[in-house]
Amino acid sequence: MTVPSADRFTGRRVIVTGGGSGIGAACCRLFAAEGATVTVLDRDRDAAATVADEVGGRPAAVDVRDGEAVTNAVREAAGAMGGLTDLVNNAGVGMAKPLLDYTDKEFALLVGVNLTGTFNGIRAAAPIMVEGGGGSIVNNASLTGLRPTRGEGPYSAAKAGVLNLTGTAALELSPTVRVNAVAPGMVRTPLTEIIATNEAWRTAAEAGTPLGRMGTADEVAEVIAFLASDAAAYITGQTIVVDGGSVLPSLQSDALLTAISQSLR
Repeated sequence: MTVPSADRFTGRRVIVTGGGSGIGAACCRLFAAEGATVTVLDRDRDAAATVADEVGGRPAAVDVRDGEAVTNAVREAAGAMGGLTDLVNNAGVGMAKPLLDYTDKEFALLVGVNLTGTFNGIRAAAPIMVEGGGGSIVNNASLTGLRPTRGEGPYSAAKAGVLNLTGTAALELSPTVRVNAVAPGMVRTPLTEIIATNEAWRTAAEAGTPLGRMGTADEVAEVIAFLASDAAAYITGQTIVVDGGSVLPSLQSDALLTAISQSLR
């Protein structure tokens, strides 16, 4: 196994949206630790400032739903850092309730942050990367974008859109800019803390994961960093699932196969 170099990202200039907590903060720490200059974008100004202080980067308070604000923030960050080589579109929000119970406002929020926010980031960053000679964009999607999840209809739909948007961007921006995505499963972040701290819910989540536990933000950040790194120079338009194996055959399928195998004995 190759151990990443401490200067793997030296000279790289990175923007992370939703960088004030969770997977975004883990990305900021990892990129900075390996030599990158980092701008932390988050709608929570204080959270962005805290992480930026920690990694020696710069903060910016932005709501990713606001396309003009994102464009301005990305341009300002690129100017301050002396360019832009990498964007991590990580900002996201979640919610769970029966599909028919969602309000217009809730649906707009979930699609606006998760899908429109990703588009706004790509649209703002890609021209700067192209002008600078190249770059990499990694979008944070979700396992629910690959398969429907009960109670998360708007979120799942938005994340499925992120996956399709990733492929389209990879086609249109090649060969100058690579665009990939990660699809995390049940990862412990502030958004999932309610599950992690409820023993019954956490046990159920872990039971549906072959590796038997929730993932960590650092584990997802490592995959994002790989996709941004030169080690992934021939990878674009792809999605790496980071889910402990939970996308594998469902428990229902396992039970059916077990029943069939027993009947054949």
